[in-house]
Amino acid sequence: MRLPGRIAAAIDVLADIDAHKRPVAEALKAWGLNNRFAGAGDRAAIGNLVYDALRRKSSHAWAMGSDTPRALVLSVVVREWGENIEELNQSFEGDRFAAAPIDADEAAKLTAADPLAGAPDHVRGDVPEWIAPHLAESFGEDWVAEAHDLSGRPPLDLRVNTLKANRDKALRALSRFAPDATVIIPEGIRFPAGDRDSRTPNVQSEEGYIKGWFEVQDFGSQIVAALGGARGGEQVLDLCAGAGGKTLAMAAAMQNRGQIFAYDSDRTRLAPIYDRLKRAGARNVQVRAPGEGVLDDLIGKLDRVVVDAPCTGSGTWRRQPTAKWKLTPEQLAVRVEEQRAILIEAAKYLKPGGTLVYITCSVLPEENARQAASFLEANPEFKAVAGNKLWMSHFSGAKLRARFSPEGGVSLTPHLTGTDGFYVIAMQRG
Repeated sequence: MRLPGRIAAAIDVLADIDAHKRPVAEALKAWGLNNRFAGAGDRAAIGNLVYDALRRKSSHAWAMGSDTPRALVLSVVVREWGENIEELNQSFEGDRFAAAPIDADEAAKLTAADPLAGAPDHVRGDVPEWIAPHLAESFGEDWVAEAHDLSGRPPLDLRVNTLKANRDKALRALSRFAPDATVIIPEGIRFPAGDRDSRTPNVQSEEGYIKGWFEVQDFGSQIVAALGGARGGEQVLDLCAGAGGKTLAMAAAMQNRGQIFAYDSDRTRLAPIYDRLKRAGARNVQVRAPGEGVLDDLIGKLDRVVVDAPCTGSGTWRRQPTAKWKLTPEQLAVRVEEQRAILIEAAKYLKPGGTLVYITCSVLPEENARQAASFLEANPEFKAVAGNKLWMSHFSGAKLRARFSPEGGVSLTPHLTGTDGFYVIAMQRG
């Protein structure tokens, strides 16, 4: 397929998402099944058009005066992909897959000198209007820039599994994909997102992945796992383990010494952890499937409890842009109550002197600084480790930046750190 056909396909996929309220990945898969002539490159390019349109839906809609799928895709193609309108219209001619040519009104909007003239800040930041004051509380005057970078394309990040390999070995195994060799974090390897129809490699089909030499994990997730501070010989509970990304990172940091108890209240979320542990060679992890009283024997005995809390996922909006537009204040309130209950539950498993590590992939203050401050106020036997002290103990020599908040939290963002958005705070029991 040529670009005109890809544009038409992206418009169809966005229309399908609007009409049937289905996830983006599901809509793209359905289009692919119904159009088997399209190759892998075509499907990737169409996916890029769709995701680019959704990430910056608000600003593209403002510039075009319309939020129709056609308006959004044309805005992406011209403004972000750099296509020339006249050349696009010429390429549309005679292409049976092409959309209708760009008309004079569309062309005028696409070539406006200042497409966001008069746009409010929430449009410039590409977030729902109700989110704006929450981001302003988190980031102050920088919030629009922070929000804007939450609407960009994410890179593909890997974590080298030091139980089976080292970074040089993993880099050699992936050399044909030309990974970025810059060392940002010690066990990290990055493939930049690229632009237009570029693709990141499918590393999960590579020998190194199958053998457990590396895992797919955003640098932000790797950083907060490291800041969690699990050390060899400790007894650790990963209370919201999910598929086990941070569990695996902690097992490697502990070099299979000590014990991690991996638990999640949802069996479906937990299910992938078994194969991942086996592939990674993580032998110090005991999975506790959900059930009545399955953690009772751990009460008051653990050195460290890690709570990777359920949250809005606002820090991952680059990867899940539809979640940004679907989020409601009511959903946020539900998550905040869930987090409060989980923190209370987590505290009872710690022994005196133990450390409670609270993590979210959110950038919203209710889930981060406010949540941690509320817990500390209600539980005076806990004291936060100063965020800058926690940071310097792990990343003093790294060319990384983070945001430190008064209650002791550390925040990562695409704009500041070059990662997904994360929050972490370590609170020690007296």
